[in-house]
Amino acid sequence: MATLPAFLKKAEISDRAQPGRRPLPVRPERDPFELRALPHEDVFFYSKRIDNSRLVREADPKARGKCWSAIGAACLGLALLTSVLVPSVGTTLAGYKLESLRAEERRLIDERRVLDLEQAELLSPDRLEKLAKGQNLVTPVNGQVVHLDPKSDGKVAMAK
Repeated sequence: MATLPAFLKKAEISDRAQPGRRPLPVRPERDPFELRALPHEDVFFYSKRIDNSRLVREADPKARGKCWSAIGAACLGLALLTSVLVPSVGTTLAGYKLESLRAEERRLIDERRVLDLEQAELLSPDRLEKLAKGQNLVTPVNGQVVHLDPKSDGKVAMAK
């Protein structure tokens, strides 16, 4: 009766047992120093070496079309993304350029103020008078000044 289901075997065992008496559970005596079983201790993994070097992959004619369509879709997506992002990037770069030009304008205005101040100091009458005295220059007398005639007849003004 090897093919009978397990529940029928239980019925046979209960028929053989003495009525009114319960069977005692049989437990083997445990060794107090034995460790508990680890989880999945009875599972063994085997690594089987598989050699596929003799196999030749067959070309799929549909795969090439799918590959090119995926490349085309990626290029189209990249083109759309670029067309969306280029104006904002251009605006940002133009803002950086504008700000750098404003900073250069402020720097040039400050430099012009400094140069105007230096020019005013160099051309001040007090400084020019000190330089003239240092080089022994004096104010010319009335007879020393020769005025050129605006209507010249081709002659050069000559001192008498």
